[in-house]
Order: sequence, then structure tokens, then C-alpha cells
Amino acid sequence: MTAEQDFPSILESVGRSCGRAGLSRYFSRALLISALVLLPLLLWRLRRVHAGQAPSLLNLRWMSWRELLVQVLTGGFIAGGVLWGLVLLLRALGVFAPTGDSLSFGEILGEILVPTVAAPLVEEFIFRGVLLALWLRSSRSLAACIGTSLVFAFLHFLAPPEGHVIADPQAPGAGFKLLGAIIFHFADLQFFVTDFATLFVVGLILAWARVRTGSLWFSIGLHAGWVLAFKCASNFYESGAGHFLQPWGVGDNVRSGLLPMLSLGLTAALCHWAMNHFDAAVAHRTSRA
Repeated sequence: MTAEQDFPSILESVGRSCGRAGLSRYFSRALLISALVLLPLLLWRLRRVHAGQAPSLLNLRWMSWRELLVQVLTGGFIAGGVLWGLVLLLRALGVFAPTGDSLSFGEILGEILVPTVAAPLVEEFIFRGVLLALWLRSSRSLAACIGTSLVFAFLHFLAPPEGHVIADPQAPGAGFKLLGAIIFHFADLQFFVTDFATLFVVGLILAWARVRTGSLWFSIGLHAGWVLAFKCASNFYESGAGHFLQPWGVGDNVRSGLLPMLSLGLTAALCHWAMNHFDAAVAHRTSRA
């Protein structure tokens, strides 16, 4: 609309940003901003409902800055290392090829570094900090982890199928047509197995890490490692067409397919090993105290 008509400058600026971002990115950012804006109202309501006391499990386990740093770095190394190893394997198999493009410092900052820091902090606080804590009040850990992981995966795919076009985007019912296309997208078996299920398992690992460690820091590290590896792969590699592993083995990106799902199994095993060491370290400090 802003491309075809004159609007106030602030709306013109929003229109240009939307044009550059694309629907899925715009929609996901709008959801995150809405969540952050409305979060104080949610917390105020929780305090009212619970007579001024924070809900149980919202208060995270206290830890020293050294323990915090160890958990963040360990999570980042495990998740980012395994995913980047998969990227190198797919390159060796000829699925991915270097783009040959070079990024400026500003592009590296905006496309890779900022999402690596911002997305884990915001999403972990919302999904594993608030939503999972509320879910744990009324259900067992497994049910809470599964429920929040389904929500986590669903919200990451609130976009219509590739190539879907709304005939008249200014029509009063255009938004409902868009929502219909988004919902029916989940009926696609290939999408459900290769994309949605992978994000669901990612959410399960993050929720499991939150419950096991009693804090968000290991989950934040895992999330940051995945985002860093994914953003680097997206900016420096491109997927070829017609490889025998596509589309079920691996899709258009390293987050889609059965091979990424297998890499998550290795990640989960390494997380289990790491969290056992975290528990042992806490028990050792407690016995000395």
C-alpha cells in the first residue's frame, strides 16, 4: 500500500521495512514485540492471582557468574559444533556449496551476531522462563515440556507455504485467507516431518535443559549455538537442487530434514553428559560447604 499511495512518513518507513523483511520475518518479529509489550501486563496479572507472590519455578536457581558462563559456553559449543559439523558434512556430500559472497561488518552484525544474542535471550525468557514455568504449575514435567515445545515450533512456522499469493491483499478478508493458508500448511506431510518435527525436538531439548538445570543459561547457550551455526550456514552456503538427499534427508537449509533430526539426537546425548557434569559439580560444592 505504501508503494502505491502516499502515507505519513512513519507509515512509509514501516512499509519499506516490511518490504525488505518479507512476511515470515515481519510476522515473527511482530509476535515477539507483542509478547514483550504485553509481558508486564501478564506478570502483573500473575502477581494479582497469586496474592503478590511469583509462581513457583519462575524464580531460577541462583548460580555464580562462573557457573553461568560455563553453562552458556558449553551449550553453545555443543549445539553450534554439532550443527556446523552437519553443515561441513553436507558440503562434502555436495548438498551445500559456498555462495562466494562476502559480508560487511554491518551485515555480519545485523544478520548473524545480533540474532545470535537477541533471539536466545528473548525466546528463552518467554518460552522456557515464563510459559514453561506456568505450565509446570498444573502438569508434570514431560507434559509441560511437550506442550511448550509444540507452541514453540508452531509459532516459528506462522507463515504461508512458499509461493503462496493473496490475490487482493487490501481486501477486508485478506488476513483470514492468509491465516487459512498458514493453518493448512501443517497438513503437508513433508513439511510436518522435515521442518515442524525438527523445531519441536529443538524445543524439547531446550525445555529439558531448563528443567534439569533449574536455570535458563544452558538453554540460552544451546539456542545461541544453533542460531549462530544456522545463520552462518544461511549466509555462506546455498543448497543445490536435485541431490539424492533432498528433500527428505535435508531441505533447503540445515534446519530441515531427517539428517538435522539425527544431529539433534547427538546433541541431546552430549547435553545429557554435560548436565550430569553440572550436577556432579554442584554436589561437590555442596559437600565441601
